[in-house]
Amino acid sequence: MIVIAPPPAYNHVVRKESEVAYLRQQLVWAGQYAALRVVEMLLQCFPIDANLATARWVGRLLYLVDRRHRRVAIENLSASFPGASPRAIRHMARRSFEHMIMVGVEFLCLTRLMQFNSYFRHIELGLNLDRFIDLVSSNRPCLIVGGHFGNWEMSAYGMAAMGFPTTSVGRPLDNPYLDRHVKKIREFSGQRILSKYGMTPEAFEHLEAGTRLAFPADQDAGRRGFFVEYFGRKASVYKSIAYLALEAGAPIVVGGAYRTGPRFHYHGVVTDIIDPAEYEKGVDGAMAITQRFTSALERLVRMAPEQYLWVHRRWKTRPPEERKAAGARAQTAPGV
Repeated sequence: MIVIAPPPAYNHVVRKESEVAYLRQQLVWAGQYAALRVVEMLLQCFPIDANLATARWVGRLLYLVDRRHRRVAIENLSASFPGASPRAIRHMARRSFEHMIMVGVEFLCLTRLMQFNSYFRHIELGLNLDRFIDLVSSNRPCLIVGGHFGNWEMSAYGMAAMGFPTTSVGRPLDNPYLDRHVKKIREFSGQRILSKYGMTPEAFEHLEAGTRLAFPADQDAGRRGFFVEYFGRKASVYKSIAYLALEAGAPIVVGGAYRTGPRFHYHGVVTDIIDPAEYEKGVDGAMAITQRFTSALERLVRMAPEQYLWVHRRWKTRPPEERKAAGARAQTAPGV
């Protein structure tokens, strides 16, 4: 077998282009990190209420200029609230953009806002939170399930500040400089961040050790997830949450905190506490648990739908029957 190697000059050009692309990417990441630190520094110079007022204006501007994400938000809201008028849909979409920027501002200020002695100045306890406090106080392992609703960053951060540290599962940011800084803020109060990639064995070890694990349960899990009902449509949900609960015997707590006004003040609620002992181990039990906590998450979002992250493509992956039907329609379409 004869292998024809590219000439040395070709290899040199390819290597040079690769080095240039790498350098360009590093400069972009460094610029993004520097911009974030400048914004973070400026935010510390003003009261949080002034920062939130500015964030609302930035959110409105972003809603006007970001056509792609505005379209995604309106499509998601229209499908989730079919009875709402176009005007109401646009209003919720705009408020969602405002809230998204406000949460970002609050996150960058968390280290000075959420201290042990100030937690209850910013959050009031609501539905079923007394049961949740009893559970976490018992040092029994549990899974805390939420979504990109309200201030999803504050919940686990605040628990750790109150002396109940959790391990939160999340996706690392693509920018390594931003990822390190965001992780530093998240872990400042005592919580630990666990990458969602290949985390199941380590997560099970945490549960066996009595740790509280926090999961975002509203991210698209692709074709390998469980397809369950979410706002009247099938959505793909990661299987690991239900299987971890069944194997470890750990209850699942579904809840979050939503904003009660224009200021930094939230109302915490728990919409369901699921005991895995009520379900059989296996696919059917895991599927039933997944549907139950997804329905509880939907009830949570409906409390303040304008505080949900509608800009992400939650229903991107369609179930097998829908993909099969779409393929059949494509084959029978005129001209195929």
